[in-house]
Amino acid sequence: MTSNAKGAIYPVILSGGSGTRLWPLSRRAFPKQLLPLTDVEDTLLQQTALRVHETGAFAAPLILCNDAHRFIIAEQLRAKKIEPLAIALEPVARNTAPAIAAAAMIISEIDPEGLLLVLPSDHVIRDLPAFRTAVDTACEAARRGAFTTFGVVPQHPETGFGYIRRGQAFDGLPDAASIAEFVEKPDQARAKAFLASGEYAWNSGMFVFPAGFLLEELERLEPELVAACRDSVAKSKRDLTFTRLDEAAFATSPSISIDHALMEKTEAAAVVTADIGWNDIGSWAALWEIGERDEDGNVTLGDVVLRDVENSYARSERRLISAIGVRDLVIIETPDAILVAPKERAQEVKEIVAELDRTGRSESELNARVYRPWGSYEGVAAGERFQVKQIVVNPGAKLSLQMHHHRAEHWIVVEGTAVVTKGEEEILLTENQSTYIPIGVTHRLENPGTIDLTLIEVQSGSYLGEDDIVRFDDIYGRGGS
Repeated sequence: MTSNAKGAIYPVILSGGSGTRLWPLSRRAFPKQLLPLTDVEDTLLQQTALRVHETGAFAAPLILCNDAHRFIIAEQLRAKKIEPLAIALEPVARNTAPAIAAAAMIISEIDPEGLLLVLPSDHVIRDLPAFRTAVDTACEAARRGAFTTFGVVPQHPETGFGYIRRGQAFDGLPDAASIAEFVEKPDQARAKAFLASGEYAWNSGMFVFPAGFLLEELERLEPELVAACRDSVAKSKRDLTFTRLDEAAFATSPSISIDHALMEKTEAAAVVTADIGWNDIGSWAALWEIGERDEDGNVTLGDVVLRDVENSYARSERRLISAIGVRDLVIIETPDAILVAPKERAQEVKEIVAELDRTGRSESELNARVYRPWGSYEGVAAGERFQVKQIVVNPGAKLSLQMHHHRAEHWIVVEGTAVVTKGEEEILLTENQSTYIPIGVTHRLENPGTIDLTLIEVQSGSYLGEDDIVRFDDIYGRGGS
């Protein structure tokens, strides 16, 4: 059970990022928050949601994400038996302030006295008891009229984070203080000075806001933003289990972070100092820092064989990685890309992504495995006028009723049971059985079972692009071709 009393704490989980700094594993179509990057099976999004679900101290979470990730996020929450308050879809990217303002409006309609616990979906927090203590303090500060952020106790002179300088103690609360100064990412010398002074904390990007007071203050500081969000929420539409914010209205909002829109301007800001085992997983080097290292300082995942290697991070998704006589490297293998870089230059992977975008390569956007609301598919082989895919359909899911103008398909069931609609015919297929779908024939694939349906699809024809799909009926609300 979750708390639903007036003045409850409503987790607001922000899941709009693209995660390009963890390419090639993280792609725009399947960014880092949707991946199990740490030493547990849960994805970063699932870890974030479970963090505020299992205690029963919080209301159901409100998720903000973009349209492309909505089905994946809904499925990941369902897999953990988490029923969200809503999954709100941001129609265009406008940074964190408009997203949080829209969330405050949605929650205020339910509970005008509610508190927003704003959490990015892609952070790791190792010390959950300390996290909950910090949340309790931040919520108490918010109830006393503060816009509260979490300042993480710095562990080293980090140049990739913003910093917060603490001011006077806040209203007698332990570990709470006014904010004397926000500091942008410093150089190495200033970062060392910050660490030595003991006055600074890392800016975590996590917050607690009183919903009503937040909207009042934003109305004063950013009236154009509030007007755009209010119009977008008022015109929002329900789409299956999703709340679609109105695109035309939302697009008129300024693109601005909550730090710049609110925290750096308001007189009511406070910071709670938190030593919670926090990491924002901003690079491959960060995953090395929090990973379980062997006696040579290496973190390895997957099929990896190392000889005379030190202080490196090696991750294999499918093929064997082997390395000899290297130090301080990041080595990442995925089915369609390999990254090798010095650990200290891991942040520069975003420049590789930019080059892929410039040259029109799909590897910056799509993984080898492409996820759909019904499951996923992955290319196995391709050539002129043919390609082979492995398709996985989730239990109870079904593809749209569709047809193709340019390709025929041959389906072979590997595991599970398939119900196939082919023209006017409906057939049942089990393991090692197959069927053929000619060009132009209406068809649909469904998994009526309780385990995944896995099949091999062989496509042949003059054009094999994914845009050669004409949909006639779709339970996920997707349009035609």
